[in-house]
Amino acid sequence: MANDLPSTDQRGPVSPQSSLNIPTQELACRRQAFQHDGFVLFHNAINKPFVSRLQSRLEHVLRGRFDRGKAPDKMPIILNDDYNDRTNYPSLGFHPHNSKKRVIQIINIHKCDATFREIATCAEIGRMVGHLTGWDAVRLAQDQVWAKPPGAPPLVFHRDSPYFMFTPDEVVTVWIALDDMSPELGPLEYVKSSHKWGDGRVGSSSSFFQSDNGKNLLYSAAKFEGIDDPERSLEIASTAGMRAGGLSIHNGKTWHGSGRNCSTNRPRRGLGLHFIHGDARFTNDARKSRLWNRYIPDIDGIKEDLSKMALQDEDFPLVWKACQDCK
Repeated sequence: MANDLPSTDQRGPVSPQSSLNIPTQELACRRQAFQHDGFVLFHNAINKPFVSRLQSRLEHVLRGRFDRGKAPDKMPIILNDDYNDRTNYPSLGFHPHNSKKRVIQIINIHKCDATFREIATCAEIGRMVGHLTGWDAVRLAQDQVWAKPPGAPPLVFHRDSPYFMFTPDEVVTVWIALDDMSPELGPLEYVKSSHKWGDGRVGSSSSFFQSDNGKNLLYSAAKFEGIDDPERSLEIASTAGMRAGGLSIHNGKTWHGSGRNCSTNRPRRGLGLHFIHGDARFTNDARKSRLWNRYIPDIDGIKEDLSKMALQDEDFPLVWKACQDCK
């Protein structure tokens, strides 16, 4: 079930604020930019207290403290320390003397944590996606936490869509900043109108972490598209300046990536929510994927045609339907 956005109660738990309730008329205007550029930005979308909750819960999840009784689909080695919300531990378990400055990835943190589940199934975010895309129903396919400790390398420029094996094949990602995105942190960057390119170059998950600037695959795709001198001609927009709680929404075919975290003491944390159409089904290629085949039961007939198998709401929650706006 989708979560509504309750108003903030000073006496109770802090929830995402009502500023996410963006009028349909404004979303219609943003839809033109979304279709032209392949992304839109929303500043100050989620209030600071709720962002603080997400930051805190991320630290607990990294230490294996799951309040929904199960683990996420993927996470790094559990940190073994006595962190709590009152101690002054560095974020992400980072210590300046630690030479391993790896990017941290968690897949489907909403499965293990109630606070992340709340934001991942937020009906208002689903409504925004629905109005920008024209979909009449929006379903969560996956979430991903990408967190860069100080000194962590770039994330290669890529597209999201090739990794999602659903029909219809449209994917839309909502990216939520969990830190103030100063330039030195390596904020998310988008290549304007790159969602209109062909499918000549997609890369692989093994190339996400590069020691260079992370743009080699992007430049290759641009040249394949017939774009001369992409190092100079591509128009790249940065989320630098976005405050924690801001969000962006991008087409799954929009090329995007981020640079190295050049800070010596600040993390760069973000949450990506990947959405598909509410009526989406797996493609038959999903059987071959280690990411998706875990959700495909061995039932007679199902393996012949996955379009017969409805996605389960617990794993792929329906977050919004058009009729919800008709209340």
